[in-house]
Amino acid sequence: MKFNRILTVAAIAVSGIFIASCSRQVTRVSTDQTIDVSGNWNNSDARMAADELTGKILGANWIDTHLNEHQGKRPVVIVGFVQNKSHEHIDAETFLTDIESSFIQSQKVRLVQGGKKRDELRAEKADQQTNASVSSMKKFGLENGADYILQGSINSIVDAHKRQKVVYYQVNLELTNIQTNEVVWIGEKKIAKYVKN
Repeated sequence: MKFNRILTVAAIAVSGIFIASCSRQVTRVSTDQTIDVSGNWNNSDARMAADELTGKILGANWIDTHLNEHQGKRPVVIVGFVQNKSHEHIDAETFLTDIESSFIQSQKVRLVQGGKKRDELRAEKADQQTNASVSSMKKFGLENGADYILQGSINSIVDAHKRQKVVYYQVNLELTNIQTNEVVWIGEKKIAKYVKN
């Protein structure tokens, strides 16, 4: 009987140690801190690419050219589609949101909604035509038309051998004048990561 009791206590102690060693620990970190666990594209890469590319876009000559040609009116930009051509699943939405935020904060350009968000706004306007009071109803045909569209791609190359790999990412963006179809700015951001397992 005494032996069974000792065996039970020992089993509980070993179980406790095993559970404690397998438990997950979560630590809060700063969102601007660069932590790379897997070597895959992550929020730090998206932030670095967005910061560098928006700095280049907003510092380029196309803005001054536009202001001179349009009596000082700020250009209206729509952020279009950024295609993921990389080997990973990359959600470009956070990257694009960072770019849009920089555009708005700079006050150098005006930003209009595109894609699904624009469709949702138009659906709301359509709903207001029958469900809102005449004085508060928003009318069709009064949207700001974009002067330029920003589009691009995220590409990657992987060079791997045994337990080592180098992952090379390249984000390409192009800004195009919608009226003339002229490309007024091209930029790229390159990121390379060495991963050893």
